[in-house]
Amino acid sequence: MSDEARMMEIEIKVARQEDLLDTLNTLVYRQQQKIDQLETLCAALARLIKEPASDNGGNHDGNSANERPPHY
Repeated sequence: MSDEARMMEIEIKVARQEDLLDTLNTLVYRQQQKIDQLETLCAALARLIKEPASDNGGNHDGNSANERPPHY
């Protein structure tokens, strides 16, 4: 194999690796965005779970299990 052929083969391999690296970087960036979205959603859900049932936006229609009936 000539030096020119070996050099061309190396250049092709480097170009493929650079393309793969760009693809992987894009994938990691998108995964981090998704992780950030999921963390935000989990935090919001945790806040909803920790809120008392009576603090659901002022909805006092008498159907809450923790409310006293009106005759007390």
